[in-house]
Amino acid sequence: MITLLTGGSACGKSYYAEASAVSAAKRLKVPLYYVATMLPYGEEGEKRIRRHREQRKSKGFLTVERYRDIGDAEFDRPGVVLLECVGNLAANEMFEYGFDGKDVVSHTVNGIAALSKKCCELIIVTNEVGSDIQEYSGSTMDYILCLGEINRALSELSDNVLELVCGIPLVLKGKKPLEEE
Repeated sequence: MITLLTGGSACGKSYYAEASAVSAAKRLKVPLYYVATMLPYGEEGEKRIRRHREQRKSKGFLTVERYRDIGDAEFDRPGVVLLECVGNLAANEMFEYGFDGKDVVSHTVNGIAALSKKCCELIIVTNEVGSDIQEYSGSTMDYILCLGEINRALSELSDNVLELVCGIPLVLKGKKPLEEE
């Protein structure tokens, strides 16, 4: 089972994803993994990482830091995997490791497809980008276009696709993971 969660910044994606992952791991009686993709840059980045760690501290997650090549992530045994976030992963592949746009899309999507085969259930968090109809310059626009392509491909790969709006999950495809109990 693959669930894709999308939405704007600070819309409740992380809280919903964590609750869905914890619920699935309990239901399936399997380990619970959190695959973190955010490279810790600057004070704001460190603050955000600390906030997310604190948020999931008592929930039983085993954290795996994987900034690129997501398909190569390893787990002790199959479980529920929460991948957060595709936006960071794509930025890492594009800006830190120098892939061009076409390569970022295929490398990221193929990596996530490979990751999905290593777990019982995969919950993917991504960011909604490009809907503000604003033109950006150069590499920013390239990134937005890449992430949009990745999100489209992941929505095809996923059993469930939800958009979080003000903390409310709206089903775009499939059903809400928390309704599966």
